Amino acid sequence: MPKSSYLSWKAHHREDVDAGIKKRIEEIFEYHRRRYGYRRITAELHQEGLIVNHKKVKRLMRELRLYPAAYKRSRYSSYKGEVGKTAPNILKRAFDVKVPDTVWATDVTEFQTDEGKLYLSPIKDLCTGEIISYSISPSPNMEMVMGMLNAALLAHPDHDGLMMHSDQGFQYQHRAFVNCLRENGIVQSMSRKGNCLDNGKMETFFSTLKREMYYGHEKEFRTREQLKAAIEEYIDYYNRERMQMKLGYLSPLIFREKIA
Repeated sequence: MPKSSYLSWKAHHREDVDAGIKKRIEEIFEYHRRRYGYRRITAELHQEGLIVNHKKVKRLMRELRLYPAAYKRSRYSSYKGEVGKTAPNILKRAFDVKVPDTVWATDVTEFQTDEGKLYLSPIKDLCTGEIISYSISPSPNMEMVMGMLNAALLAHPDHDGLMMHSDQGFQYQHRAFVNCLRENGIVQSMSRKGNCLDNGKMETFFSTLKREMYYGHEKEFRTREQLKAAIEEYIDYYNRERMQMKLGYLSPLIFREKIA
């Protein structure tokens, strides 16, 4: 064989030195249902003892055509004017909370199925990032919101110094909600009217949830029960497994255990 032919063959048949890391990247990407970007995959590789630069992971993911779900924006508003008692914006976007169960945030978001709409009402701890409790209902009514609140109070009975922040949705102005907070010694805080950034942590959670389990999969959820099951599965995954950069690439529940 001519030397030039051999060198040409060798140049096109080099061993892929990154084959092993590519395989692991693909496995992590698929395990997390194509939700992780290069930063979280890099962090998981580091936790496994595989030290690789994030820029290299980004390049390899591009070569493998592994792209996490794209961002979309949709927003449900429960604001119906001043139908009850509003509270001042005490939180004032002080989202960097250091102690668990000192600031909770809540909101309602909307989904669509072939059967009709479905609403999710969660409470998020702004320190640990976990979803403390949630309710899912075909209607954004008070039963849904009070069920969520009562479940949170039972699961986390120490309310000393706790603040609950929300927007000015009618549910949070309702006498039942306001009185329940007062009876449990919880300070109520509300975003300014028409200012979604004042409750930005809940907006971020909703956009993450919909991007990672709903957008692009809408046609899979023909019934409310199918979508409800998928939301429940995702929230369990979010609390137990999904890394958060602000928590040092730990999941919310692992972070809570670490700082307890």
